[in-house]
Formats: sequence, structure tokens, C-alpha cells
Amino acid sequence: MTTRTDGAAQTAVPLTGPLVRFRTAAYVTGVGLLGLCFVMVLRYGFGNPTPSAVYSPIHGVLYMIYLVLTIDLAIKARWSIKGTVLVLLAGCVPFVSFLVERKVTHKVKAGQKL
Repeated sequence: MTTRTDGAAQTAVPLTGPLVRFRTAAYVTGVGLLGLCFVMVLRYGFGNPTPSAVYSPIHGVLYMIYLVLTIDLAIKARWSIKGTVLVLLAGCVPFVSFLVERKVTHKVKAGQKL
């Protein structure tokens, strides 16, 4: 239990575990999405579907793990539904997951909600 500046007691919820898992998943998803873009260029630009056939299911599993870990953090940090959905969608756009991961980390560490 911590005390706020106005003297009222406040219960602190430890979010370090869920935050570390989310940050790892966001980074892996971001790198994975860049890899997916690369194999899509190979598939449609150079007519080589083999890397895409192998890598696309792997990327799908990585994104599902990102979804689960994001929802876990969202529930524990009591995010709004809108904020949760926006963070979930960030894993679909190249480079955005890196930006959102930084924003989420700062907000969670500051005790702010999305």
C-alpha cells in the first residue's frame, strides 16, 4: 500500500510481469510484421511463394500471443475498451507496435490508464 500526496491510501498493483511480457510480445510482433512484409515482397514481387507459406503461419501465432498478452495487461491495468482495441490493432501496422509499446510502457509505469 502506498500513500498519495493528499494522504489517502492507494493500493499499488504490481504490473511489472505483465508489462515485460507485453513489451517482449510487442517487439517480437513488430519484427515479425516486418519479416512478413519482406516475405510478401518475395511472394508477389518475385513470384516466390515458399518463404510466405512457411513464415505466414509463424507470424499468425506470434500475433495471437501478442493479443493474449495485451489483453492480460489491459485487464490488470484496467484499460478502456477503446484503448485496448487500439493497442491490439497496433500489431497490424509495420513500425506502429514499436511506437505504441513505448507509449504503453510510459503510461503503465506512470499509473495512467489508456
